[in-house]
Amino acid sequence: MENIIEVEDLTIAYQNKPIIWDIDLKIKNNVILAIVGPNGAGKSTLIKGILSLIPSLSGKIEIFGKNINKNKGKIAYVPQVGNVNWDFPTTVLDVVLMGRYVHLGWVKKPTKKDKEKAMEALKMIEMENFADRQISQLSGGQKQRVFLARALVQEAELYFLDEPMQGIDIKSEAIIFDILKKMKSEGKTIIVVHHDLKTVKKYFDSVIFINKNIIAYGDVETTFTKENIDKTYIGIQDVGII
Repeated sequence: MENIIEVEDLTIAYQNKPIIWDIDLKIKNNVILAIVGPNGAGKSTLIKGILSLIPSLSGKIEIFGKNINKNKGKIAYVPQVGNVNWDFPTTVLDVVLMGRYVHLGWVKKPTKKDKEKAMEALKMIEMENFADRQISQLSGGQKQRVFLARALVQEAELYFLDEPMQGIDIKSEAIIFDILKKMKSEGKTIIVVHHDLKTVKKYFDSVIFINKNIIAYGDVETTFTKENIDKTYIGIQDVGII
């Protein structure tokens, strides 16, 4: 399947105020895609709308040629770190194991194999020594890496990450993008809400510019241009890239 996601005429509003509108997208399979735009442009709203985490006023969305409800286990979502209650008393290993429940169901206990997969994921993100650590004791970058490990053990085909680089250290950024590249080499598709325009060319092969609606979409090589940046960030000074 060439297009893994197809969106037609998607409009989403909060309290009858449109946030994004007339969104038409066809996202190819096996890419690392950045969604960029200014604050309030609707980046997170777009992925939440595609995932049906928030209701839409209009639009048709298909993933893998089906309704999202028919894609259980194929899709993983990594929310923004700031949207999570990190004071909840649980360990790093327990958080990662949550990614296995899509296969187990919530009533079954994780098996030895599930725990082994969780530890393998923690090793990938270089946090196997933190397995018994309380999540409240982690730094911002460590929390984001744990969330990625939780998504990895889900063994999905399509991954959505909402601002995974926000407030993290250089080491965590390098680890996360090394893993994303490895995932792509395994045939996965990764869609990332991203805020740092300076690293788009370094890490991504496709880009969506959004500011309430789609300004431009395509390969980074041809689409990540000063013209499209200016159109998207109109009136905003010093976005500082090209």
